[in-house]
Amino acid sequence: MRKIVVIGAGQAGASCVAKLRNSGFEGAVTLIGEEPVPPYQRPPLSKAYLMGDMALERMFLRPESFYAENDIDLRMNTRVTAIDAAAKTVTAGPDVLDYDDLVLATGSVPNRLPASIGGALNGVFVVRDLADVDTMAPRFTKGAKVLIVGGGYIGLEAAAVASKLGLQVTLVEMADRILQRVAAPETSDFFRDLHTRHGVTIREGVGLERLTGEGAVTGALLTDGTALDVNFVIVGVGIQPATALADMAGVTVENGIKTDSHGRTSNPHIWAAGDCASFPYRDGRIRLESVPNAIDQAECVATNIMGADTAYTAKPWFWSDQYDVKLQIAGLNTGYDTVVTRSLDGATSFWYYQGDTLLAVDAANDPRGYMIGKRLIEAGKSPAPQTIADSDTDMKALLKS
Repeated sequence: MRKIVVIGAGQAGASCVAKLRNSGFEGAVTLIGEEPVPPYQRPPLSKAYLMGDMALERMFLRPESFYAENDIDLRMNTRVTAIDAAAKTVTAGPDVLDYDDLVLATGSVPNRLPASIGGALNGVFVVRDLADVDTMAPRFTKGAKVLIVGGGYIGLEAAAVASKLGLQVTLVEMADRILQRVAAPETSDFFRDLHTRHGVTIREGVGLERLTGEGAVTGALLTDGTALDVNFVIVGVGIQPATALADMAGVTVENGIKTDSHGRTSNPHIWAAGDCASFPYRDGRIRLESVPNAIDQAECVATNIMGADTAYTAKPWFWSDQYDVKLQIAGLNTGYDTVVTRSLDGATSFWYYQGDTLLAVDAANDPRGYMIGKRLIEAGKSPAPQTIADSDTDMKALLKS
């Protein structure tokens, strides 16, 4: 009987094993996860779950019973300590498991502050898994002072929740502006204004010198000499692909676990999907940190394990919820040289162009603009920038041209 082992019980791992069964795979399927709960949605961690608006069970991707009912051996609270690629075995907890195909869906790990500047003090948190959020949640009390380090989407989402719950929020971003790595100045301006209106203090071009406190964090010294009193700190300074097991297995790592267009690594019996995997895209190689990519790529890997021989074609899209604003992003803006702003009836969108080519759209409370932009990008269509900027343009008609 053919045996497939999937390491990583996140969105990618869960999607892979479900697709295997839904596609008729009759061999043995094992899904291994380090957390003590079934696979769950991660995006609500920094939003609805942290707010107390979503119960844990509602975050489960599927009921725990799904795995037993589909003959999937779900091993929770289990750590993989060894992979022997030559013998095709995985050591998981006390057991050594044989595999015919192995899928690495190990996700990513958050960057943490060095202990030398106070990163190991009690009260310093990252937002990556359930345990992180469960530990910090009791600190979200009205009037508490929180410092958020990093002005990316995770930091901004945490700032929005803290502000809504009545905390005093300071966010520092050492780059010139928030969202600098991922968005245009226009999008940065939009969200800076949004947070400022909600009482968040945003300090751009200012870094963290060090955190202070005896055992637990009580203060912070910024690079401009400012000293802050803080009750706790949230660190959102990016993530790295989790490649330790790939190194153990001897497969090639290049900005994540390097795969071909089918999701196969340098070892023909080992595959990778999700945040941990880099793959061919257009004329280069990328790694996408998003739920849609984790699902689509993992399902493609599942079908290829079963012999489909299908290349994965990424259709990048992302989202972020902050206050009453839902940001939806279609495409990748890498290489843009022009941004067109379209604003109508409370809906705002930013359209990224490279020359005359439409690359991406950031749509804030503009689901129509997002959907049209996404379909245009996927169809390879690029309306003229002045057409997008014109508020009288019939956007839906652009799909027919």
